Amino acid sequence: MANIAVYNINGQQVGEVELNDSIFAVDVKEHLVHAAVVAHLANRRQGTQSAKTRAEVRGGGRKPWRQKGTGRARQGSIRSVQWTGGGVAFAPKPRDYSVKLNRKEKQLALKSALTSRVNASKMIVLDSLELAEIKTKAMANVLAALKLNKALIVTEGEASRNVMLSARNIQGIKTSAVNNINVYDILKYDTFVVTKEALSKIEEVYA
Repeated sequence: MANIAVYNINGQQVGEVELNDSIFAVDVKEHLVHAAVVAHLANRRQGTQSAKTRAEVRGGGRKPWRQKGTGRARQGSIRSVQWTGGGVAFAPKPRDYSVKLNRKEKQLALKSALTSRVNASKMIVLDSLELAEIKTKAMANVLAALKLNKALIVTEGEASRNVMLSARNIQGIKTSAVNNINVYDILKYDTFVVTKEALSKIEEVYA
């Protein structure tokens, strides 16, 4: 099992922790990582877009003018797609964009993403991350000490609420509970930051 440094909120190394190889040292399956990201983005789509075709727009049943003799282009309906107020050609309709990924595929994709962060030295473990009050400045000071600009911070326990509320207005930072982490967020942010408590929870859930 590989060891990784543990830091405090002042950016000082205070020890090491052993990582579970079944989560943080797997063979990276890029095709599953790609599939997980595609599924995540697809599942976020509402799929509620809708427009009317010429058959559904009200009116337009009468031919606007006779076929020949007017000198104008022939028209069959004032609700044809080229008319203002007409229908839409190939109008979009509500649909389900969701993509299914098997449970084992999801887990292996997540483990692959976590392994890639470790391999790239883009994972930081904190001994704890607790804020006495909800204060953006306090969170900004922690990020400055750790030299973080774009990071996903995973916390667990009662203290996580203050952290999440203090960080929500800081650009480039996202906080998450262990049960909400996903492949897309892990790869989107430069650094994966996790507390020791959250790390134990990850190993408990995914090992």
